[in-house]
Parts: sequence; structure tokens; C-alpha cells
Amino acid sequence: MTSTILNVTASATGRHWVGLSPEEDRLSEALAQRADIAPALARVLARRGVLPETADSYLAPALRDLLPDPLRLKDMGVAATRVLAAMADRERIAIFADYDVDGGTSAALLIDWLRQQGHAATLYIPDRIDEGYGPNEAAMAELATSHDLIICVDCGTLSHDPIAAARGAEVIVLDHHLGGAELPDCVAVVNPNRQDEPGDLGYLCAAAVVFLMLVEAGRQLREAGRKGPDLMAMLDLVALATVADVAQLTGVNRAFVRQGLKVMARRDRPGLVALCDVARLDRAPTSYHLGFVLGPRVNAGGRIGEADLGARLLACTDPAEARAMAERLDMFNTDRREIEANVRDAALAQAEARCLDAPLVWAADEGWHPGVVGIVASRLKEATNRPAVVIGFDGDDGKGSGRSIAGVDLGASIQKLAAEGLIQKGGGHRMAAGLSLSRAQLEPAMARLSELLAKQGAGEAGPADLRIDAMLMPGGATVELIEALETAGPFGAGSPAPRFVFPSQSIRFTKPVGDGHLKFSFSDGGPVTLEAIAFNARSTGLADLIEGHAGRPIHLAGRIEVNHWNGRQSVQLRLEDAALA
Repeated sequence: MTSTILNVTASATGRHWVGLSPEEDRLSEALAQRADIAPALARVLARRGVLPETADSYLAPALRDLLPDPLRLKDMGVAATRVLAAMADRERIAIFADYDVDGGTSAALLIDWLRQQGHAATLYIPDRIDEGYGPNEAAMAELATSHDLIICVDCGTLSHDPIAAARGAEVIVLDHHLGGAELPDCVAVVNPNRQDEPGDLGYLCAAAVVFLMLVEAGRQLREAGRKGPDLMAMLDLVALATVADVAQLTGVNRAFVRQGLKVMARRDRPGLVALCDVARLDRAPTSYHLGFVLGPRVNAGGRIGEADLGARLLACTDPAEARAMAERLDMFNTDRREIEANVRDAALAQAEARCLDAPLVWAADEGWHPGVVGIVASRLKEATNRPAVVIGFDGDDGKGSGRSIAGVDLGASIQKLAAEGLIQKGGGHRMAAGLSLSRAQLEPAMARLSELLAKQGAGEAGPADLRIDAMLMPGGATVELIEALETAGPFGAGSPAPRFVFPSQSIRFTKPVGDGHLKFSFSDGGPVTLEAIAFNARSTGLADLIEGHAGRPIHLAGRIEVNHWNGRQSVQLRLEDAALA
């Protein structure tokens, strides 16, 4: 049982603030004493269930200790052997990838690895609008006429007919999407989410699966007395994919991201250097930057621009060419934000009119760009704490994306819709999925999906609890504390960044910035005043509370971060919620 923090049961955003359970409190005290770590860090580790005897290894995850044996995945040995044979025989290799960050990084990993050994590969990424997700029969048949081996990355597990259409070529699938009862007929399907896998590695993204295949290929090369490329230098791509694809930052994924960020800080990969530069990122990236700065830009090409631009940038070796591609992606990302804003407002209004308390929140309309429906579904999910689906129609044809909440398997439910014939096709992960359907199928499919999700408890969720790790005063929020907290990272899906509450603060200064954001400063009456920013404060109600405080003290909850400006560092609160004291 968790404790209520500061008696806040209905904050400005309608949430209940909860702290650590009594068991977690006791564990945090043991961690602070026996592991000799700061109390705030001890509370963060306690919430993650870290024990005193494992604290050191958790704070310094080593890839050599956490990397699973690639051969634990079915077909892995066969896949690696076939790729090496294609290289040895100078066969023509094509890489068919998904158009998102995970697909682009997976393709770039293979292109880079092959190129370092003198072997070129053809990249093929389908157009989101014209071809849709995954292999299609026309593209696979065309690739098969001029290639001996086609490697499908981040797609292909459910592509029976397209893979069968690749006559004359052999096919390998390296994927992580939910598998069906039958697998396509090909050389190998390496996927931790195959139905005949135990699922303990199901949290890996596709780029991580590709990396494990390269680890196995490297082992086979060493057995043959040959040396392969430096795989540790490729972890920057694996880290980017892991965070951008919202994979759980547990197990080996923590080590992938920690090590990948170190590689990225060396600025060795021209594509990522160019991407950081156009994003005006003037310091070493963090996991936040992977998910919210770099990832969206790589994604932008597949969403509304050139489907293969992100993958080509990540695989690029020429700095000038990389700069030009990064600038185009940055432009596409700006356009994407504008399109997203328009669809988001319309979708939210439609969903509100339908009902925001149902097990499923959904919206659909003509002309909504298929490249932004997934992002808008995420916004609806965050606003309602319900699984959300958003669908854009072009005439009778609809393409949609869904996002889920913890404990509700959306991907399996959408796969069930496809199996029941209620939609044309669909599938994905527990937390994210895609689907295609006709207008006639829309209402029956959403009704059935709502029913399936209700059975998993989706309709029972109220506004999400705001989990608070500890209380802080402004004087205790230091750069040194943030650096200590970073050792518990990386932070992201399944491992949220620490959240603190500053009790009974006085607002000193407010200033509207950007499109609905708010900057302000606060203090507890002591010598330290902290700066804060509340994103989307107008739409969340936080601006009304902060600006209308009328001198009353306010509890402020959010995440602390280091703000870099003109060569100086200062602590800033990224506000998430507030309540009158």
C-alpha cells in the first residue's frame, strides 16, 4: 500500500499523489545505510526493487554480464550462418526495413556491418501511405529478381504472402512484433515474441535483435579465424532504437542504452553528429534526447517525407551529405508537428464527444495523415489513461495506430480483431499496434476492441496516480544530486525518471513561452530560488493554477534537470503537476 503525499488526492491535473509503500520505505533506509548512497537515490532504487547487495551492479550495468546468449533465440544460428555465407559467396543482399526509428537503426546496423567487410547492401523501406507497414508482395517480388538474400528487419513475422512472393531469393526475418500461430516459410524468423519463444527477451526492440544476430555472426567469424567489425561501436544505434521504440529499460536494455550513450558522446557517426547539430544539441545526449529530440527527427521522414531518409542518414559516412539529410529531416519534423497539432485537436474533440471514460478512447476521420495518428493516439492515451486508437481515412480505406497503458495488451487484442475478420489486418506490441480497416468495419471493430480491452481492466482506470519518489526543498536540488540520480538511469519506459515534490512553495515570477508553455520561478523563502518550466501548461490547467495563485503556497511536482545556458549549469524543475497547499 502506498502513502498519499501531502494529502493531495485531486491535483491540478486530477491526479492522486502517492509515495513509496512502507516496504519500499524500509528498503530505501537499508539501501542508504548498507550501500552508502544518498537518501534520494536510495528511494529511487527502492521503488525499482533494487536490493542493497545488488545496488552496485544496478548502478553500473555491464554489458558482458547482462548480454543474453544470442542462441537462446530460435533460428538465430541459422540466420547468422546464412548471412555469413551470403557475404562469402558475394551474394546480392537487400534489407527490407520498417519506416520508423527501430527499422531505420536496424537497417543502418546491417549496412554498416556489411560495409566494413566490403559488402554493399540494397536498402528498401516502403512508403507509409502507398505501401503501408511491412513487406508487400510487389516489392518483395521485385527485390527477388535482383537479390539472392532479403533480410526483413522490424517487420516480416506476419508477412506470409509477401515472403512467398520473393521467388528466387531467400528471406531472413529479424523482428520483435507479436507472432501468429504459423510462421512464414523462409530461412529463419528470429523474434523473441514468436509464440514458441518463452518471452523472457520479449522486451527487446528489433535493433537489439539485429545486434544479437551480429554478435552470433561475430562468434562464428572468430571460430573461422576471422575478425569482424567492432560491435561495441554500434551500440549508439541500438540505444537510439531502444529508447525511441519505447522498449522497457530493464535487463540488457539498460546496458545497451548506457553504453550506447557513451559511444554517441564520441561523435563518431556522421549521421548522428549531423542530427545533433541541426537539433542544436550542444552536449552529450541523454536518454531524454534520444526519445524526444533525435528519435522524432529520424521518424519524420517515414511519417510525412521520404521513407528511407532516416535510415540513409544513420548509415551515412559523408559528413556533408549527412548534414543535408539531417536538415531535411528537421524540416519534415517541423511540418509533422503542425500536422499533428491539427489532428490532435480534432481527435480530442471527437473522443470527448464519444466518451473519455470508456475502456477505449478512439477517433477517426477523413484525411488525417497516417504519419501522425500514432503520435496523436499517444496524446489521447496520456490525457485519459485509457488505451487509444486514432484512424485516418482515405476514401474507404482507413489506417490507424493505437497506444496502450500498463497491464493492457493492445497488440494481442488487435491481432484478435484481424483473426475474427473485423479488420483487414493488424498487429504490434503490448503497448503499441497498427491496423487497417474499411469504413464499414470501423464501428463494429472499435466496439469489439473496447470489449476485449475492458476484459483486461482498461475501463477501470481513473486518472493515473502521480508517483512521487521524495520531497525536496529548493536548497537540496543541486547539480550534484542530479548527477548522482543519473547513475540509476537510463530513464524511460519501465524506468521513469525520479519525480520530486517541492512542498508549499511561493511563486516568484511567471512568463508565457512558446505555444502554451509557462516558465516561472519559485522558492520556499530561503536563499535559493529555482527556475521551472511547465510544457503545455495552458491545456493541462497548470497555467491557471500557477498564474492565479494569489499569493497562496503551492505544492509543485516534477522532475529536476540540469539546464545549460551560456556555459553555465543550473537546476530546473520540469513541472508535471501542482496543487494548492
